[in-house]
Amino acid sequence: MLDMYLSPRHAEILQMAKDKGRVLVDDLAAHFAVTPQTIRKDLNDLCEQRLLSRIHGGALFPSGIENMEYEARRKIAAEEKDAIGKAAADLIPDNASLFINIGTSTEAVSKALLDHSGLMVITNNINVANRMRVYPSIEVVIAGGVVRGSDGGVVGEAAVDFIRQFKVDYAVIGASAIDHDGALLDFDFREVKVAQAIIANARHVILVSDRTKFERTAPVRIGHLSQVNTFITDRCDIDSVRRICAESDVSLIETSKPRERAS
Repeated sequence: MLDMYLSPRHAEILQMAKDKGRVLVDDLAAHFAVTPQTIRKDLNDLCEQRLLSRIHGGALFPSGIENMEYEARRKIAAEEKDAIGKAAADLIPDNASLFINIGTSTEAVSKALLDHSGLMVITNNINVANRMRVYPSIEVVIAGGVVRGSDGGVVGEAAVDFIRQFKVDYAVIGASAIDHDGALLDFDFREVKVAQAIIANARHVILVSDRTKFERTAPVRIGHLSQVNTFITDRCDIDSVRRICAESDVSLIETSKPRERAS
């Protein structure tokens, strides 16, 4: 294994990336008591070995061209996802009907919705259904289809046909990547088909995604940012994305204070 040939610091950085899903230059510099320049070189070396994928200010595990393991994805920007989930839940009133799609960000929304009452939740996410089913004030309807072992997502044509039976008030969707031209992207074409059906059958579509999704890529197109009504993220520093939201009347909600631009 490549880990055998890593220096002790590189091995520890790689392990931290595996544990947390991502590592940041400033955090690593403080942890190892070295300069940010040294850490940047470490990350570049690990990326050259295809062990990490470089992003602005840090690196992701594993490569951005591959879908991450579920537990690793859950740990990426966990606090940011919780804040995004709460902001989305604030938009959804009691007694509403809604879709909740596959994804760790959408699961954060389901967690934040547990104090609501009178909800009808239709989902193709086993984790969402399992969390919400024990609350008597929430009715949970789960799609049938192929269950993906990696994350409990229900995908395939049966799930698409099931979703098309409904017309709901809200849809909560995520994406594996958001291109700077506004394209919403994912890895599994079967999952994408379900997401497209969800978008088509909701009156108000809420996209939830933390800012790391701007730094990733994926091969399958879900749709475009202009197709959603509300986009909730922790921070959007991408000018083209902000412009698309403004031009397409998409409400952009940022849960973290934007960084001040350098003068």
